[in-house]
Amino acid sequence: MDVATLAKTKNLKGRFVAKAAAGLPFLLEEGDEIALVPPKLDVPRNVVVSEVVVLDDATAEICFEGVDDPGVAGELVGMHCLIRRDEIDESCFEEVPGMWQGWVVVDSQDGPIGSVAGIVDNGAQQLLEVEREGKYVYVPVVDEIVSKVDAEAREVRVELPGGLLDL
Repeated sequence: MDVATLAKTKNLKGRFVAKAAAGLPFLLEEGDEIALVPPKLDVPRNVVVSEVVVLDDATAEICFEGVDDPGVAGELVGMHCLIRRDEIDESCFEEVPGMWQGWVVVDSQDGPIGSVAGIVDNGAQQLLEVEREGKYVYVPVVDEIVSKVDAEAREVRVELPGGLLDL
């Protein structure tokens, strides 16, 4: 499951600022074995988290065992951190699906497109199940699409790729 993105390097010692995947709290912990995607040549594809300093609910500074070269660290920026679903404490998901139930999904171009009927986990990522005109549209819950979650307005703001609503 995609749980975080390496946003930037923090220093020359292999420390990163990592952002939680859209709609999730920050889930990485010391000792977690993660896969980095998309894979690149000459940099690690699998790493172990050696340190986590939580900055807020969705951001932390992290280090990986054996990643201490600034050049290698720079190549990892932008990569996604995948963790085995069975290694995640399922209680962290209890609030997420119900929390968005009934919220309005608002696209930056098309405005309101429907309301959240549920969240579907297809194994690779979570999808918002959006009820729209008596049908369901599935919107990937990824940083590139979900731009803002506004709890006060009960809205999930998205930037949908062209043609997604026509599928």
